[in-house]
Amino acid sequence: MTGKFVTFEGGEGVGKSTQVARVAEALRSAGLTVVTTREPGGTSGAEAIRSLLMTGSDDKWNAQTEALLFAAARADHVAKVIRPALARGDFVICDRFLDSTRAYQGGGGGVSDKDILALHLIGSEGLIPDRTILLDLPADQGATRAELRSGGAQDRMGSKSVAYLEAVRSRFLAIAAEASSRVVVIDASQSVEAITDQSLAAIRDLLS
Repeated sequence: MTGKFVTFEGGEGVGKSTQVARVAEALRSAGLTVVTTREPGGTSGAEAIRSLLMTGSDDKWNAQTEALLFAAARADHVAKVIRPALARGDFVICDRFLDSTRAYQGGGGGVSDKDILALHLIGSEGLIPDRTILLDLPADQGATRAELRSGGAQDRMGSKSVAYLEAVRSRFLAIAAEASSRVVVIDASQSVEAITDQSLAAIRDLLS
């Protein structure tokens, strides 16, 4: 039996974590076994790497080092959490995955997509989600939301400039255009309820 793998992507402050929880609750209510997880993280090793990546000054790591660290965390996460859950037939929902590296370290940091995908092939055997839901919001609006949510105590990625975050958004949208059969773009300025309804509609075909 093979489960289904869904990821939520987007820039800062778009509401991914909220939607992961709401969609998972809806699927569990429908009788599915759902595993929710996040990146970077999901295992003790990946969470340790997360603390390295998300704390400290903006210049602590360059984009190439970030890409390597994210790939290492993802490899552990995929091997120990995601693939075993899929093998059990579970429905896996992940808050960020490969596309975030492609958008942040690629679109924002300038690392080539070819190199990021090569790292993913080595570390995670090229695992790609069955469906990706991209929550889209202008970078300045997302940054404002994220700052309010954190009380001004944002992590390294959230504290990047609006210009960087706009480059991230542009790369996310480009990925969505390139992989339109996998990636569904949802306007994150809508109500939480509307976004949940549209997210569930976007994965309905995976439930049969």
